[in-house]
Amino acid sequence: MPNGSLSLPARLYLLAWDTTRNELAGTTHLVRAGALTELAQRGLLVDDDGIATPVDMDSRTGDAVLDGLLELVRESRPHRWRSWVPLHARVTAEAVREQLAAEGYLRADKRRALGLFPTVEYALERVAVVDALREEAREILEGAVRPADVSERDAAVVVLAAAAGVSALVARKERGRYKERLADLEERSGTAAPGLRMIMGELGTALTATAMPTGV
Repeated sequence: MPNGSLSLPARLYLLAWDTTRNELAGTTHLVRAGALTELAQRGLLVDDDGIATPVDMDSRTGDAVLDGLLELVRESRPHRWRSWVPLHARVTAEAVREQLAAEGYLRADKRRALGLFPTVEYALERVAVVDALREEAREILEGAVRPADVSERDAAVVVLAAAAGVSALVARKERGRYKERLADLEERSGTAAPGLRMIMGELGTALTATAMPTGV
């Protein structure tokens, strides 16, 4: 996908943005699932009998969002993968939002609510980036590219966005049309590390069950 420097959670955040209304139409759960997936694909979070487990206490990615989540997992009591999807998910989503604003993908407009209370509203600056992400994700979902030719990260983007029902990609009621394709992409997204296929299944199930469209 374009803008290869973007992390998986950042891509999902942008993919969920409604470019017509210029507002976020996705979920905090989706962004958290993306961050968990990237840490697992990098081998920094592994599965230990269903528990999301850091491989050590020192590894870092150099990405503030991912490192923040990794530190949170290290400092918290053990949780299963699906439990981490909603748990303090807003922290990760807000960190991604700030990162995207700092990198120029979003614009932060400072205002005063009721003329008194300072607040910040965010608007999309790089609409073309979101359009490109959406177009390529749709092509991957519809089978224009063989699963073997899709990167693990791009496959994960499509699988997670579909599980969360991101309308820019596919409505929940349409997911049945792509059942086999999504299964192939889930398998592809889980090839980067041992146990990742099971992890992807857990995260996808959590998103389908709990993710509801909200603003951030």
